[in-house]
Amino acid sequence: MDASSIPSDAECRLIRPASTYDGKQGFSYLAGIAKETVGSTGICMHLLTIPPGGRAKAHLHENHETAIYVISGVSGTWYGDRLQHHETVAAGDLFYIPAGMPHLPYNPGTEPVVAVIARTDPNEQESVVLRPDLDALVPAPPPDAGEAAE
Repeated sequence: MDASSIPSDAECRLIRPASTYDGKQGFSYLAGIAKETVGSTGICMHLLTIPPGGRAKAHLHENHETAIYVISGVSGTWYGDRLQHHETVAAGDLFYIPAGMPHLPYNPGTEPVVAVIARTDPNEQESVVLRPDLDALVPAPPPDAGEAAE
């Protein structure tokens, strides 16, 4: 890409996350980089804190990939057509979710999970598709499940 392909109205933007918004998935996010905040055209990036015992609604991102970097805490994610697969993601881990993959993240522990979430769709919530038919496939973790995971 050379300088002649940069739009004349483009500018760098600094975001200091201060406001939050509630996602369809059931979590609150710190607003970050998205079409809505900076006019991005191919990416969004937000901060997510999953409180102890927090659990998302089963969902997928219809047309975009997701990359997650966990800053602190330990989270679990059920994923697959019937949420039949499971992964534990801890501080320092990177986790990739392909477009269209149903998933359900949760925090089984007693400490918050803090993560950076990046997606290849600048409209953060536009291609979120809730899958209520999958929610009951994953029972709530027992109260002491986080101790075993940490």
